Formats: sequence, C-alpha cells, structure tokens
Amino acid sequence: MRTASSLSLVSLSIIALSQSQLVYAQDQATATQDSYHQRPERDIVVTAIIPRSQIDILSNVSVVSGEELTRDLRNTIGETLNRQAGVSATSFGPNASRPVLRGLQGERVRVLTDGIGSFDVSTTSVDHAVAINPLTAERVEVLRGPAALLYGSSAIGGVVNVIDARIPRRLPSEPVHVEGIATYGSAANERTLSGKAEAPLGGGFVAHVDGSWSKTDDLRTGGYILAKPLRAIAAQSDEEEIQENAMLRGKLPNSAAEMWEVAGAVGYINDNGSLGVSIAHTDNRYGVPARLEVEEEHHEDEDEHHDEEGEEGHDHAHESVTLAMKQTRADLRGELHAGGGFIDTIRLRAGFADYQHDEIEDNGEVGTSFYAKGLEARAELVQMRRDGWDGVIGGQFYARDFHIVGEEKFLPANSTTQFGLFTLQSVDFGDLRAEAGARYEHSRISAKADSDLGFAATVRTFDALSFSAGASYALVPGWRIGVNAVRSERAPAAEELYARGPHAGTQAFELGSPSFGKEKSWGLEGSLRGSGSNYRIGFSGFYNWFDGYIYDSIVDDAACLAVTDDLDFPCFQYNQAKARTYGFEAEAEATVARWDDMALRLDASADYVHATIVGSGPAPRIPPLRIMGGAELGTDRWTGRIEAEHAFKQDRVSALETETPGFTLINASLSYKPVAGNDATSITLSANNIFDVTARRHASVLKDYAPLAGRDIRVTARFGF
Repeated sequence: MRTASSLSLVSLSIIALSQSQLVYAQDQATATQDSYHQRPERDIVVTAIIPRSQIDILSNVSVVSGEELTRDLRNTIGETLNRQAGVSATSFGPNASRPVLRGLQGERVRVLTDGIGSFDVSTTSVDHAVAINPLTAERVEVLRGPAALLYGSSAIGGVVNVIDARIPRRLPSEPVHVEGIATYGSAANERTLSGKAEAPLGGGFVAHVDGSWSKTDDLRTGGYILAKPLRAIAAQSDEEEIQENAMLRGKLPNSAAEMWEVAGAVGYINDNGSLGVSIAHTDNRYGVPARLEVEEEHHEDEDEHHDEEGEEGHDHAHESVTLAMKQTRADLRGELHAGGGFIDTIRLRAGFADYQHDEIEDNGEVGTSFYAKGLEARAELVQMRRDGWDGVIGGQFYARDFHIVGEEKFLPANSTTQFGLFTLQSVDFGDLRAEAGARYEHSRISAKADSDLGFAATVRTFDALSFSAGASYALVPGWRIGVNAVRSERAPAAEELYARGPHAGTQAFELGSPSFGKEKSWGLEGSLRGSGSNYRIGFSGFYNWFDGYIYDSIVDDAACLAVTDDLDFPCFQYNQAKARTYGFEAEAEATVARWDDMALRLDASADYVHATIVGSGPAPRIPPLRIMGGAELGTDRWTGRIEAEHAFKQDRVSALETETPGFTLINASLSYKPVAGNDATSITLSANNIFDVTARRHASVLKDYAPLAGRDIRVTARFGF
C-alpha cells in the first residue's frame, strides 16, 4: 500500500489549512425552523459550491430535510431518495441500494458525505453497500446536470451529498445539545437507534459524539419472490425444491442485516473561521438475497435460453452469501475567512479511510475479501463578490489502493490517483445571470501483474477536460428560464479496464478492456422554475450525446473462455459505443386552501429517461416513466399526508434483461410535534405500500429475484434539546 502511505503524508501536510465544506450556507440553512407554511431552509443549496437558492441554479436539484427526511429515512441512501424526481435506486435487496440519477448509476454518480466520497467499493458491484450512514444526515442534496462535474468526472450523472453535523459548525448555546432518532418498521422487524451529543469545551472548542445501531430480519415482500416468467419456468421443473421456489412468497431469503457506527469529533470555531476533525468506525453485516434456482443446471442450448430469459439465462443454484463490511475513516473540515481582497474564504475538506469487507459463504467460511484504502482532499478559494461577479477556484486530489483476495477475485490489485483543477464563475446582470465552469483532471490507473488472472502489469493515464456554460433569465419576479450546455470527459474506472473474473454478486464473468479510451459527452439542459408565496414549480429537460459510452453486455462464452478454463457464469463484456439519452423531470407543489393555522398542500412530480446505445438498442436498467403525487393537511404542530407513486411498465429493454411490470404504491403518514416551539422533537407514524403490492424497480439487477418491501408500518420518534 505504498500509494496509501504517501497519501497519508499528503493529508497531514494539508491539515494546516482550514475549511468547512459550504459552512456558511449550511449555517443559514439550519438556522431557520422547518415550519409547515414556510420551509426556507430548502431554498439554499450548499452542494452548488457557490451557495444558491434552488430557483437560481441552472441544474435540477432535490433537497430532502426536516419532516420529509424523517418520513423517508431508510438504512440505505438509495431507498431514502427514490421518491425524488429523477432518482431511482439499484435496490439489490434492502441492504445495498445506490441512487440512480437520470438512468445513470455506478461510476457515473458520486455519493458524498459533506462533499467527500464514501471510500468504499459500492461502484464495483451492486451488492456492495455504500459506506455512508443516512441516519446521521441533517439533509441530503441531489445535484444533477453540469454543476455536478465540479466534484469529479465520475459525477457525470450527478451528485448525492449527505450533509451531517459530525464535525461541529457552530458553538452550542446550551451546556449539552442532544439529538436522537428511534424507528421501528414492520416489514423487516426493523429496529433502529441513533443519537448524537455536542458540548462546548471553552475557548471556542466543541466536542461531538454520535452512534447508530440498526437490526433487521428478512424483508417481507408484497407477494411472490420470483417474477412471473421465472415462476412459470420453475413450476415445470422435475425437482421438488425448484418447484417450491416457484411458490415462495412473503419473506425475502437472506436479507437480514445488522449495522452499528460510532464516531467522535472536535472542532474549533472563532470569528475567523473553523477547523474540525472526526474519526468514525462502521460495521455492517448483511445478507445478499440469492437468485433462486428456477431450472436444473445445464449447458445445452444456452444461447437460446439467453434469448428467452435475457439476463437470467445461465441460472445456477446460488448459495447464500453474507457481507461483513467494516470501515474506519478520518475527516477534516475547516474554513478561513481571508478578510477581503480577491479571496473571501479558503475552504478545505479532506478524508482518509480504510475499508474491508468479507463475503461469507453459507458454510461460514470467507470466500472473498475486498480491501481498499482511499484519500480525498479538496480545496476551494471562494472569491469576494464584486459588482455581481462571484466564483470559486479549487483543486482536488483522490487516490485509492484496491485489491481482492479469494476464490471470486475478478480484478488484479490496482491503484488509482487523480488530480483535478476546477473553477466556477458567475455574473449577475439582474434579470440575466450567466455562469461558466471548467474542470481539468489527470488520472493514473495501474494494475499489478496477476498470474491467477493471466494479467500482465498495466498502466493507463488520462487527461480529461470538462466545461459548461449557461444562463438564466427572469421572465417575471419569481420565474426564471435557463439553458445550460456541457462538454464532459471521464476516464474509465479500474473495474471497467481490468475486470477479468467471476463475480457472484452480478452472476457474471466480467471482462473489461485495458484499451478503453475516455468516455466523452455533450449535453444540453433547459429549465423553467417559478415560485411564490403559495406554490413552487420546476421543469428540466435534458439531452446527452455520448461517445465511448461504457456499458456491459452478454456475449458468446468464447470471449471469456479465452482468458479462463472455468466459466461458471455467463460472459459479460464491457464495451464502448455511441449512446444517446434524453428525458425530463417535473415538480410542482401548491398550498390550495387555508383555515386559520391549518393548510392543505398538493404536490406532484414526474420523471422519464430514454437511453439508446447506437447500433445496439436500448441501454440496460433504465427506469420507466414514473408519476407521483401527494396531499398534505397540517399545521405547525402536526401533518397528515397521503401519496401515490406509479411506475409504468418498462418494455423497452436490452437483450440482457426482462420486462418489468408497472406498479402503484400508496403511502400515508401522520407526524406530530408534541413540544411547542421545538421542531426537533416529533413522532411520525407511516404506512407504506398500504395495499401490499408486489413492486420491482427496473434499475435493479436483482429485480426478478428480489421485489421491494410489502406493507410496512413504521413509527419514528425524533428528539432534540
């Protein structure tokens, strides 16, 4: 781990600087109480680098906080956010679910905590959980479109930023400030506890501790475990055990989990800025739902079976696997007010983590272990606003050492280092606002020789340049129309370059290509947003042209047999081709009636993505058209809500997947704040999927084997004092 050791020295050298990722805006955002009639803390978006209100941002943004976050909070960040417009989830069972933004996932979406990556291997496979705990979140921001590229070329699809208060940002006004949350969910017998405490130590110092624990049983679904086409195949089997799989319903086998996390931090705050450090340890043990066997294993006429069942062609009995993940990470954040001149504020955000997870087979033995060490540091020089002109100049460094040990090693040991320079400049002419951004990124991706995989040592370097330009115009007060253009480049990830082995999580022998070039794209996005005292409306439409788009597809076994003598899974090969994606997101909410201190609010949203690989057909795992709507009745003390989500049938599928039926979910909730003037204390009762329907998300690789939760009655209590 020579790279990681040198990176530790780099991290020590930059600790002398001080930064707080977007502290000023976050202080503003959390200073205002979350009343029912006015929710101004949602207006300020801190992930936009230069803090903006939502209406002023050219790209589409979602902000989840307050009552909404309490109601939607789940143990994974993907399931927490999947009710937001333009956001779906990989839904690989209830314990491993990453966000999917505008149909893009994996290496094209960055999941961050306060602007820094998660330092895990969740992009390596959909069965690997994100090492970010939503239970510690104060708010979550989802940024899509060109502005996300300032967080790295791998953010081409967007950024999910989980903002917590682990490193203190302000001096508590009380001797000890305490907050906590407890949840029970019936669908998985979920029991969750999380709490934090902060105390001033004097002299500007603040201490912070927090901890979380969650335990679930196997998830109860709304119907049959296997999708209808697979049930029909299993029912025709001569084996009794396979016939039983066809009738299996209710609980999803091997989906239980237990997670705990503990962290401590100390911060120093004065009039000139702040500086803080934290250390956290996470331990997460969860089951990976198996692909139930639907037919006897055979090798004849497999190509015909691919055509009939697509991704489910090579079906094998799949043993139950449990992942035991642990991570220890250290973070730094600070801010220095420069006192005027050209630079107003200097910010630095840095983190280092040591990650490991073991894949434990049903006999209790460790089959494969994944090890990763990573460092990321980000510095920003925020310019003084002058005559309507403001901006930021920054640099970013990222490094990861990654290796796999065990029988399902599908990658050689590899290292990735990236260095980026970026800027965002904005000019306000009044009704007209213009913005331009650029990012240069140098990447070095190396792999060691591996005799087991038949792999020679390889080094690739890439220089990527991305830039964007856009403008918005105020049609009338409160309404703005905008357009944005972006040119982006992304270096391929180590997994896309060097994969060469069996991967049980995706039931595939994965084969990368060390000769891949950069993934390039042009994009256009138009937006229309309006807001007033009783309403908010937003619409974004986008079109992207990809060149060298990296995707996986099932191919003839000969390609994989050329590098292995033991092929237990179908052969999936990464390819590059031209691709086109387009779609939209629309949102609206309005207060339609008031009675004294009571109000009735309606909201609705819709999203759609159409993606095509030129010369091949539909891109895989693209969510279908979806519409959502809700009605809320409440006061500043209580809120009642009922909502519906309808996902249409997805029948525009690639050759490696099956169609996904549409579904409709109905949810309801009631939230009450028992202490007048204390919005941090609340009790929420919610009923999700009230009619216990069977639902499957098309973006999930495991959709035909692992449906979503059935009826789930949840009780959540928050407190703060």
